[in-house]
Amino acid sequence: MSRGICSRVKSLDPVWILTLVTFAVNVIDGDAHSCREVKAAFQQRQVGPLQYVPEAPHADVDLLVCKHQGPSCCTRKMEENYQLAVQRETLHNFLAYSYELENLIQSHSNAFDDMFQYVLSFSQGHLSSLLEGSFSSLSHHALPHVNQLFSSLSLYLRGVNVTIEATVQTFFNNIFPLAYTRLINPSYEGSIAVKSEMDDCLRMIRQDVNPFGHHPALMAQELAEALGAGQQLSVALKKGLEVMNATQHASLSRDCVRNLVKMVFCSHCRGLTLIKPCVGYCLNVMRGCLGSVTELDQPWRRYVHLLEQLTLAMAGHHNMELAMLGVRGHVNEALLYAQFHSPLIIATIQPERTPALREQTSQKQHIHVFGDRFGLFLEFLVHLQRYKSFFAALPEILCEGENVVEDSTCWSGDSVVKRYTGKVVGNGLFAQRQNPEVKVRSMDPVVNETKESLEHFNQVGLVICFIFIDKRTRIWFAVASLPFCCPENDAHSPPSISHFLSLNLSLFLSLDFTLSVPI
Repeated sequence: MSRGICSRVKSLDPVWILTLVTFAVNVIDGDAHSCREVKAAFQQRQVGPLQYVPEAPHADVDLLVCKHQGPSCCTRKMEENYQLAVQRETLHNFLAYSYELENLIQSHSNAFDDMFQYVLSFSQGHLSSLLEGSFSSLSHHALPHVNQLFSSLSLYLRGVNVTIEATVQTFFNNIFPLAYTRLINPSYEGSIAVKSEMDDCLRMIRQDVNPFGHHPALMAQELAEALGAGQQLSVALKKGLEVMNATQHASLSRDCVRNLVKMVFCSHCRGLTLIKPCVGYCLNVMRGCLGSVTELDQPWRRYVHLLEQLTLAMAGHHNMELAMLGVRGHVNEALLYAQFHSPLIIATIQPERTPALREQTSQKQHIHVFGDRFGLFLEFLVHLQRYKSFFAALPEILCEGENVVEDSTCWSGDSVVKRYTGKVVGNGLFAQRQNPEVKVRSMDPVVNETKESLEHFNQVGLVICFIFIDKRTRIWFAVASLPFCCPENDAHSPPSISHFLSLNLSLFLSLDFTLSVPI
């Protein structure tokens, strides 16, 4: 029985073979004259309406970009949609790569702002408690001026055009009438109208009378030094976000878009939907398209270096917290100074009236503020190192992974090749003169404006970096072998920040930033 079956199968072998061969030939012939795979890719990548894709390839198609001899699965409408698609995909890939950097800057900008506001709020409460506890006679009327002082300091840290000197002097001008009528000369009497006129007069002559000694000037100096770096750090982070936003909206030139279509989609016109671009070819196209953007490399490196210096300045001895906590001590000393010198002040203002001399001395206690926020600065510095070469690395990043093929059969823009033989150029506009793929004629105006703005910011920021970093901080960081406000390419510069962090991470984490301030 089994032999019978076998003999029947054997007798049908030639028929089955002929049938299978005929079917295979028909399938192959059908695929060769079909654009089904092209339509599937067109749909998968959401390029445009499917009715633009023909069912079968056509000869003599009037194409502008994907020209080649022989039948094509592309049409002019498809080319137009391909151009929109490559722009959309390139922008998406750029945003995906830049998201982490933008998020790093934005999140730490918010964190630093929150930290600044916390320190301001704590210091404001610290000063208010002093007035309520030690100078209760004037505390109620002085609190609005305290609120105004810290509100102005908050605006300064946000980059508003407010000066520390004017803010501090205004505060002491406003509390002088209160100090005079309640501390210096509490026996002073007068009608409401007379008091109002007297208050205005006292505000005007306060700096001439100098009732608070050197304490207002010292307080203004310390706040300017400490808050200056904080303000610049806050402004610098916002500048980084501005640069990122500008580059994300940079336009791609017409020649760039045409070459992106050639690189990504022209192989589809021949039915080759799975072939990938050669890596060298991709680099040339991307470096040509991003020629203007990569010009930001050097200004961006200097900007990151400036961010490092400002961050280190903020971390050094927590001088902002020290200065803010010291506001209470300066106000306390100023009021005690006024009380101690009340006879001289009264004699200057009203020579005929000289109450008895009363001397007080400030009692200094200490509070301890552990520098737990130092970890925020350290975290920012560590993450920042990864993005120094952000703009230089952008073309390579966009040509990484599954998008290209390096050492295998690949697409060269015109045909399938074993390897790309064209010259691979570097970054920047000058290098694009020899780019065999993309013609770059001029700098993108938006990017050029961004570059000039960033360069100017770096120059101003470097000067401010020197101004607002106090001598103690410079000495401390010099001992720690940190690069401080000096170009990275200087042969005499200290080791790089990344080198320092790798060697001294344990030192940073072991530091106890305990501050002793008078209260």
